[in-house]
Amino acid sequence: MTSPLSRLALTALLGGSLLAAPGCNKKEIAALQQQNQDLTRSREQLQAEKEALAQEKARSEEELRSNLLNKNQQVSQLNENLGMTQQQLKEREARIAELQRVLDEQQQRVQSLRQRVADALLGFNANDLQVQLKNGKVYVSLSEQLLFKSGSTKVDPKGQDALKKLATALQGNKDVNVLVEGHTDDVPIARGTAGMQDNWDLSVLRATEITRLLTTNGLNPDQVTPSGRSKYLPIVANNSPQNRALNRRTDIILTPKLDELFQILEQN
Repeated sequence: MTSPLSRLALTALLGGSLLAAPGCNKKEIAALQQQNQDLTRSREQLQAEKEALAQEKARSEEELRSNLLNKNQQVSQLNENLGMTQQQLKEREARIAELQRVLDEQQQRVQSLRQRVADALLGFNANDLQVQLKNGKVYVSLSEQLLFKSGSTKVDPKGQDALKKLATALQGNKDVNVLVEGHTDDVPIARGTAGMQDNWDLSVLRATEITRLLTTNGLNPDQVTPSGRSKYLPIVANNSPQNRALNRRTDIILTPKLDELFQILEQN
């Protein structure tokens, strides 16, 4: 099959032959020359278009190679990021599992501590002494009736017995913090009470006295903190003698230390 360029060349050759042929007049020669020129321009135009197409093809191929290279780089980066994300996810899952393990152990320790304290304090009236588990802490609540006479900071013998048993149960548990909170009702202390101006003093001095008894009976002093809350943290409204009696209490709050748990949280 003859290409367009070959046909143009053949036509031009024929045109040249005709120019040399005898008997051709000037008009015919001019027409043939014009035709030859037109064919030459057409050939040059086709050649230019061919070259333009070749250049366009080369550009398209280069763009395609560039796009493929970019896509490959993006895929490689995505795979790398995915690998990092999966590793981070594994590390986080490991930390969560470790955190859950520590929380489970912490809960078991608190339950064990509550049971040990409750067993040590069996025999006391439930209205005077209660052992409860609240917010991950063990609360030992002792009534004023068990510990003190009205307005006094000296612990009665029965109260001393309860505190001695509590101290014995806590001995050796260095991972337990002990907070002693003194509480009163809203009735002001009697005027002229020696060493006290108000219920703040009464609650603090009672907590301090209980702390001394606990440490005297073997509890490590650096585990114990005395504090007084006065009338400002009642468990019921101070609207009857019975309710006021409930609010006049000492709460001994036992909190296992959370050092290991905090270390895991800091890693996150």
